[in-house]
Amino acid sequence: MKIYIDENMPHGRSFFESFGEVITFSGRDVTAQQIQDADILLVRSITKVNESLLALNKQIQFVGTATIGTDHIDIEYLQSRNIAFSSAPGCNKISVADYVLSALLVMIEQGQLSLLTQNVAIVGAGNTGTAVYDCLTAIGINCLLYDPPLQLAGDPREFCTFEQVLTADVISLHVPKTLIGEHKTFHLFNQSVLEKLNSQQILINACRGEVIDNKALLALAIKGNIPRLVLDVWENEPNIDKALLPYVALATPHIAGYSLDGRARGTEMLYIALCQKLQVPVTLKSIDFTEKAAISDISIDAELSPELLKSLVHLIYDVRRDDALFRKSK
Repeated sequence: MKIYIDENMPHGRSFFESFGEVITFSGRDVTAQQIQDADILLVRSITKVNESLLALNKQIQFVGTATIGTDHIDIEYLQSRNIAFSSAPGCNKISVADYVLSALLVMIEQGQLSLLTQNVAIVGAGNTGTAVYDCLTAIGINCLLYDPPLQLAGDPREFCTFEQVLTADVISLHVPKTLIGEHKTFHLFNQSVLEKLNSQQILINACRGEVIDNKALLALAIKGNIPRLVLDVWENEPNIDKALLPYVALATPHIAGYSLDGRARGTEMLYIALCQKLQVPVTLKSIDFTEKAAISDISIDAELSPELLKSLVHLIYDVRRDDALFRKSK
């Protein structure tokens, strides 16, 4: 078989070389001509997999995306051609939780607030939202969950109302982009919703840029009437509205889940899915190819204060570095 893999998927060759010939490609520039002989196609979110991309390919058996989101995949088209498909839900959930905690600690320090008195509303209680909830509640922060689809599906956890979300000290967004339906997330935070927020609140978006109406956000920002913003995702990426940047407290280029371990886990999940499709044993794990961390454990001989917590979290990941790099690039 010929296995085409996005060049930015860690350990792709190591995981898939036993299945056949591995060919890497640039996910942003791949063409139908390039992959016309692919049996397996493995992509990330920057590659749109649709009829146009697969028009010249008559033998493809399996498409996988090493990402949580699937809005870049025409799943109905794949089904119409009986092409197997798999994604990687939850692969980067720990990385996103690290990002949110790092950002929250910075925002708390800047605002001279008390960390443990903050009330955090998590919008979206799937894999990533749950990881954020587990992370924050583990250190004593009170969190609310909002997820109508899961609530209606019988999820036994306690959920809050949208009105409660809008009065929380911190709102953290972790939903997929959905364009239709009663609970669509496209522009969930539109002008009327944004107008209900105040400058003492913190709004974090680390899911999809389109969940917040960026034009409405900018218009309100110019008037000086917005919450303190942490934006990792933007509308019209990568061609974002640069006019919004000065009003954002922490700004990063869609990297909250883009950690090496998260991406490696995404590759591993596709490997497992392909093994299941081909009915072959799963024999490899991402840890087989990952270098051991320079710091593997830490001993703490003092009470875990917010200051110590901030030092420990930023030892793992400090969002301020990516914020500085992003602003410099713009």
